[in-house]
Amino acid sequence: MLSLCRQALIANSQKISARCLGTIVPVPNLPEFPLQNEPVLSYKTGSPERAELEKTLDEMSCECEEVPLVIGDEEIKSDLCRYQVMPHNHKAKIAKYYWATPDLVKKAIDVAVKAQREWEKCPFEERLEIWLRAADLIANKYRQQLNAATMLGQSKTVIQAEIDSAAELVDFFRIHGYFAKEALKYYPISPDCKETLNTMRYRGMDGFVAAVSPFNFTAIGGNLSYTPALMGNAVLWKPSDTAILSNWWIFKVCREAGVPPGVVNFIPCEGPVFGDSITASPYLSGINFTGSVPTFNRLWKQVGQNVDKYKNYPKLIGECGGKNYHFIHSSADVESVIYGTIRSAFEYNGQKCSACSRMYVPESLWPKVKEGLLSIRDKLKIGDVRDFTVFTGAVIDAAAFKRITGYIEHAKKSPNLEIIGGGGYDDSCGYFVDPTIVVTKDPKDKIITEEIFGPLLSIYVYKDSKLDETMKLVESSTPYALTGSIFAQDEKWARRALEEFKYTAGNFYVNDKSTGSVVGQQPFGGSRLSGTNDKAGGPHYALRWASAQAIKETFVPLRKYDYPYMRC
Repeated sequence: MLSLCRQALIANSQKISARCLGTIVPVPNLPEFPLQNEPVLSYKTGSPERAELEKTLDEMSCECEEVPLVIGDEEIKSDLCRYQVMPHNHKAKIAKYYWATPDLVKKAIDVAVKAQREWEKCPFEERLEIWLRAADLIANKYRQQLNAATMLGQSKTVIQAEIDSAAELVDFFRIHGYFAKEALKYYPISPDCKETLNTMRYRGMDGFVAAVSPFNFTAIGGNLSYTPALMGNAVLWKPSDTAILSNWWIFKVCREAGVPPGVVNFIPCEGPVFGDSITASPYLSGINFTGSVPTFNRLWKQVGQNVDKYKNYPKLIGECGGKNYHFIHSSADVESVIYGTIRSAFEYNGQKCSACSRMYVPESLWPKVKEGLLSIRDKLKIGDVRDFTVFTGAVIDAAAFKRITGYIEHAKKSPNLEIIGGGGYDDSCGYFVDPTIVVTKDPKDKIITEEIFGPLLSIYVYKDSKLDETMKLVESSTPYALTGSIFAQDEKWARRALEEFKYTAGNFYVNDKSTGSVVGQQPFGGSRLSGTNDKAGGPHYALRWASAQAIKETFVPLRKYDYPYMRC
C-alpha cells in the first residue's frame, strides 16, 4: 500500500512538472546527489592525511597572513590594524587583519544591496553548483589548510578541527543545499491543472543579511554567511576576531568556487560598530547570529528601536549557548556516564555551545562516578595542539581566561563549593586552564547556573530519595535550554524524564554525551536564552533565509462576475 501511494505521488509530481513546462513558471533542472555526511578522517600515525596536515601546520605556523576587508571585489586595509595570535602560544601571530570603520560598513551595505538583486536572478541550480564545488574544494584541495588554520588560530586538536572545519563545514554546504533542492520540488495543490496551476518560488530577501559568527566553530562561520547567500541573499559577514584566519580561508575557497563579488562581503569589525551600523540601515533584512546573550539582546533591542525605518521586518536568528546538563539516574551505566561526561565537559576546553557544564548525580552512584571522573581527568594532557598526544589546547583568549579563572577563584573561596580535580591555570605562554571539577552543596550557586564556557564541570550530588525534587532544578535553575542528556537503564524513568525535560533542551540525548550533533542527523539549536531554535543542519533552516512567493496561473478566460446561487 505504501509503495502504491509513493508511486501516485511520483506520478503526480511528474505530471505537474510536465504541465509547468507550458507555463510562465520554469521548472528548475536540479542536480541529484545523495544525502550523506562527509567522512571524518582518523589522522592515525602514518596516514597520508596526517602527513599532509603536519606539513601544512609547519608552513602556516611560520607565517602571519595578511587578511584584508573585502567589499565587492575590493580588498581594503583600514588604519585599524589588529593581530590574531595562537591561544596556546600568544606571542605567535598568525594573521594581521583590519577592522572596518562605520563608513566602510555602510559602503559594504550599499554594495550588498546592489549585488543582491543581480545575484537573486542567478537560477538556484547554478547557485547550487557553486556550493557543491565549494564543498568539494573544502573536502579535498583545502581540507588541511582549513584544519591547520583552525588548530593554530582557535587551539583545536586535530580531531576537533577535522570534525569542525572539514566534515561539518562540508556538510553545511552540501546538506543545506540538498534540503533547499528538495524544498523546490514542492508544488501547492492544483485541483484541476487544465484550468489553474499553483506553484511556489523562493526569492532572496530584499536588502542584506548580517552574519555574526563565533570563534568556537569554523563551520558556523561558513553556515551563517553562505547559507543565506545560497538562497539569493547578499551578506555582510563579521567573523570573530579569534577565528579570522580559518574564516578567511572559507571566504577564499568560496571565491574560487565562483561566488560573485558582493554576494558575501568579509567585514572584520569591532562588535558595537558593526551592530550599530547594520541596525541603522533601512535595508537590513536579517541577522544570522551565534554568540553571547548580551550581544544578541543588544541587536534585538536596536532592531526594535529602528523598526519603523526598515523596508522589511528583519528576520532574527540567534544561537546563544547554554548551561547544558547530564542528569544521572540511579540505574545508569557508570562507565558511560564517566566517559561521556569527560568528553562533553572537557573536549575543546568546554568551549562548545553544547558542552556539559552541570551534572546531577545520585548519592548511590557518586563514589564510583567520582573515582572514574578523577581517574580520567588526571590523564588529560593539555598543551600545544601541534602535539597530537594532547587532549585539549588553550582557551581562546585573555578575556576567556579571566572569566573562567574568576569562577575557579569563586570555587576556592566559597564554603559551599569544593574543587575535587584541577583548579590550576597559567597564561604565561598560552591561555591554559586545567580541566576542573567542582562539587556544590548549593544547586543554585552561580557556578552551576551561569554559563562559563570553559573547562569547568559543576556537580550536584542528590539524595536518591530527592529524585523528583532534583529533576525540577534542571529547568528552574537556569534560563537556558540548549542541550541536555539523561543516563539511565530504567526505561520507565527514561520515558518520564523525556517528557518532564521536554522544555529544558533543543537537543536531547539518552545515554550519550550532550555534545556532538551532526548536520542532517541532529539539527542543532535551543530555546529560551539559548536562542531562536531554528535548527541549523535541519530541513527547514535554508528556507528561513528565503522569501516565498505563491503563484497562481489561470488558463481559462474569465467570463462571469456572478455566482450560480445568485441566478434564478
